[in-house]
Amino acid sequence: MLLAGFAGGLGTRLMEETEARPKPMVEIGGKPILWHIMKIYEKYGYADFVLCLGYKAQFIKQYFLNYFLYNSDVTIELEQNKIDVHFSNTESFKVTLVDTGLYTNTAGRLKRVEKYLNGEPFMLTYGDGVSNVNLDELLRFHQNSGKLVTLTSVKIPGRYGNLDTDETGTVLHFEEKPDGDGMWINGGFFVMEAGVFKYLEGNMDNVQWEKEPLAKIAKDGQLAAYRHHGFWKCMDALRDRVELEEMWNSGKAKWKIWE
Repeated sequence: MLLAGFAGGLGTRLMEETEARPKPMVEIGGKPILWHIMKIYEKYGYADFVLCLGYKAQFIKQYFLNYFLYNSDVTIELEQNKIDVHFSNTESFKVTLVDTGLYTNTAGRLKRVEKYLNGEPFMLTYGDGVSNVNLDELLRFHQNSGKLVTLTSVKIPGRYGNLDTDETGTVLHFEEKPDGDGMWINGGFFVMEAGVFKYLEGNMDNVQWEKEPLAKIAKDGQLAAYRHHGFWKCMDALRDRVELEEMWNSGKAKWKIWE
């Protein structure tokens, strides 16, 4: 099964990091968050990726073109134009890098990689969210649903702690980062049938995948939601990157399901 990933957005809400590099290349623990996402899929045996590139696409292309060099011990003899590799720590990734346009919206990006998906069912996710979602269970849920599209729904915690006080100001109850308002949101980690592309006919360059196409798919009764009760976090802003980095450095990165 092929994996498609949105990796071309401008990342404007993480401008502190994305002025110099695309958002999927922002590092957690010395590795791009894109690498972390790909490792999650690789753990379940899914390692054939199609990346929808856009903003600063050359950074992602250079990363994978030089991946072997970045992850090896090497001796370089400049005069002989010779490289000796002493140690390599690489992955089983097969990566197709597709420049889908600088300002193309998500529906247009997905449509532009259709020809690389071989008319097969495929998975799709965003280039800024990590999770410990069980991809085998997700796939079984999708297959049993009989729908064109399954998304992974997640319930996120609140940003701030809740507290109750009495009239004297004494705190009666405190809860740090409780569950949000009970709403389930789209956490990415989609599974799709090839028939989804009939919802992407015409010019999709200015269309957001999550609006018109996905709304129409839902209206037609072809959208299922797999509820994930475990860890999920999107790197939407600098504070999110800081939290993910702290989790990784403390050995509490719940999305690290690989060895």
